Amino acid sequence: MPALVARAPAKVNLTLVVRGRREDGYHDLESLVVFAATGDEVRFVPDGEGYRLRVRGRSATAAGPTADNLILKAARLLAARVSGLPGGTFALVKRLPVAAGLGGGSSDAAAALRLLARSGGLAADDPRLVEAARLTGSDVPVCLCPQSRFMRGTGHDLGAPLALPRLPALLVNPSVAVPTPEVFRRLGLKVGAHIGADPAAVIEATVPSRRDDLVVLLASSRNDLEPPALGLAPVIGAALGELRSTPGCRLARMSGSGATVFGLFDTCRAAAAAGKRIAGRHPDWWVKPTMLAGDRAQIAR
Repeated sequence: MPALVARAPAKVNLTLVVRGRREDGYHDLESLVVFAATGDEVRFVPDGEGYRLRVRGRSATAAGPTADNLILKAARLLAARVSGLPGGTFALVKRLPVAAGLGGGSSDAAAALRLLARSGGLAADDPRLVEAARLTGSDVPVCLCPQSRFMRGTGHDLGAPLALPRLPALLVNPSVAVPTPEVFRRLGLKVGAHIGADPAAVIEATVPSRRDDLVVLLASSRNDLEPPALGLAPVIGAALGELRSTPGCRLARMSGSGATVFGLFDTCRAAAAAGKRIAGRHPDWWVKPTMLAGDRAQIAR
């Protein structure tokens, strides 16, 4: 049978505010999430029972053992809930850096679930599909339908899709992997701690439709995981400094738990020029001009 193909776009947290730490140890978050026009690619060929995975691409080695990949976990969780779901072979082209704050593994798993849904004739909102995404990982539900939206709680409380303006951007990863659990540990919140909303951290669901207004509003928020990540990997600060010193950069911030940072620009040309400048100064860094939000970001099908 011909292969089914889906893109697995990078997830970028434009804002990330920690609201507290729950009794179960997880943290409650509030984040404005968008997706990029760059990412990994997942293919699926229905060819029998069970699931197999092949991985290739720039970041294939860093992705770790295939047996631990979230694609296989997601596929098996869905197969346990849907009788007669086709088995087969997945092929992942891994382009995004690993442990980078871009939700790469979660987006890969979500893409695999979309492909299985297509092969099994499941609706995009099938409760079994949504449950499999939730059980796979906290970022998988928002990646299942990759559209700009607010993500709250532990990642399972999703707002309605938002019509955000297109944001020319540059993604920069200073070639360092940052373990998410350690970043949260360094945040230092005690179990049961609660942080109330503050005006500088809240962005209402009715976000501006103009790019200039959105960038101004984003500048009033923050990423609460940036300080602990900087303590863990100071090179993140160097990457932010490179972006902030680049002509045309409107806003520079870390995504997720790091180490990837992003810069917002007015034009794709300005983002590409910034990427060329930074890549020339740091040839070992991962540097990628791209587009965030807007219709082009909805590239997964």
